[in-house]
Amino acid sequence: MKENGQFAAGRRPSGIPRVSYRPTPGRPPGLEVLDLPGLAVRAAGRELPLTLPARPDFHLIVAVRGGRVACSVDFTSYTARAGDWLWVWPGQVLRFPDGPGDCDATVLVFPTGFPSAATDVLIRDGEHAPCRLVSPDAARQAALLRYLDALVDEHRELPGLALEAYIETLRHLLSVILIRLVHLADPRRTRSAGSEPFHLFRQAVEEGFGRTHRVEDYAARLGYSARTLTRATRAALGCGAKRYIDDRVLLEAKRLLIHTSLPPAAVSERVGFAYPTVFSAFFRQRTGMTPTEFRSLAKP
Repeated sequence: MKENGQFAAGRRPSGIPRVSYRPTPGRPPGLEVLDLPGLAVRAAGRELPLTLPARPDFHLIVAVRGGRVACSVDFTSYTARAGDWLWVWPGQVLRFPDGPGDCDATVLVFPTGFPSAATDVLIRDGEHAPCRLVSPDAARQAALLRYLDALVDEHRELPGLALEAYIETLRHLLSVILIRLVHLADPRRTRSAGSEPFHLFRQAVEEGFGRTHRVEDYAARLGYSARTLTRATRAALGCGAKRYIDDRVLLEAKRLLIHTSLPPAAVSERVGFAYPTVFSAFFRQRTGMTPTEFRSLAKP
């Protein structure tokens, strides 16, 4: 993989398009099973071709069975080949620069609320995994494909079960795949997915980093002390609560600088800085360059 700073062809947009989850007409919501050409057709129908960056509001898993496909997730480019699994989490910026190509792949699309609460607790670590691409060994790949084939077969059998039984069958088969992938993404990780204070803090930061960067503000909102949030964040990720907030702000700033035409002052406002000079100082301290210098590196 390599660092990816490429713009999509043509003019950069003024914002990164968000893609909401929409079930296939006539099917129950929860899980979509597609191939890459089918995903491309869906994207084109919403005037968001795969070749342009977009921010899905849902999970997307690509299981490559043959060929290869190029894609980028946030600032990293991947080439997924037969046996690879790519997992894109909601809110990440996704792009397939060459479209679906000739890749043979199964694509799973599902919103955050579809897996069970128990599964959600077990897979939360995946959001912070160091790599989006998983390449299982032969034995684990064979097992994963058995689960995937069973899921694909059950997905086709809509008339064969009562609706509640059908949805639960899909949910449980998907859960096995998700739990396996999270473990394979970082098998050496020993920290848990985080306590409830960290989980609530993470959600609050996702909703509020554009308004405040103060740990104390999130603590007051959630009913915890700042010290409790710091301990919970360090236990989950190995960093403090303030560092977590700053990392999230920096990530969003990079996304906007690379994938949009917003001037740095507008980016500064979107990520919660009252003054562009403060944002520029923050960005330089964290990256060693100004926002304008960082953006210039992404020019083709």
